[in-house]
Amino acid sequence: MTKLRTLSESDLPAVTAIYAHYVVASLATFDETPPDLGTWRAKADGIVGAGLPFLVAEVDGEVAGYAYVAPYRPKPAYRHTLEDTIYLSPAFTGRGLGRLLLGELIAQAGRTPARRLVAVIADSGDPASARLHRACGFEEAGRLRGVGFKHGRWIDTLLLQRDLPG
Repeated sequence: MTKLRTLSESDLPAVTAIYAHYVVASLATFDETPPDLGTWRAKADGIVGAGLPFLVAEVDGEVAGYAYVAPYRPKPAYRHTLEDTIYLSPAFTGRGLGRLLLGELIAQAGRTPARRLVAVIADSGDPASARLHRACGFEEAGRLRGVGFKHGRWIDTLLLQRDLPG
């Protein structure tokens, strides 16, 4: 049984482990060292403390993935723009959980004062994230060429955006 819910403190070890996988084994994030549990705790406190959604997908009692929105940039003029983040446990990809998480994230972000949601996607050759975002109403806004270097490769980022409901 799949359930979407708000992050709880007890979910943080699973969130930490899911993200660590992508840091070490993929180009999906430009982090090169996995953040520790304390770093994730501070990040989650900041997101939730700002009144923004941080969701988990739970399948049969196991955290299968997570999604959150955070401010797009720290400068005040960006205050009405958010950036989404979604990661799924490798054991739970291909089951539609990303679409469930992103759909709910969009709905909840639409209840904030923000008006725009941005996705910054590492273009590593795997089209899954861009395809998911496009299916949820995001449109391409641009590409930054060769802005990341990880695992011996230069990587572009694809910028997508959509209006928030509300």
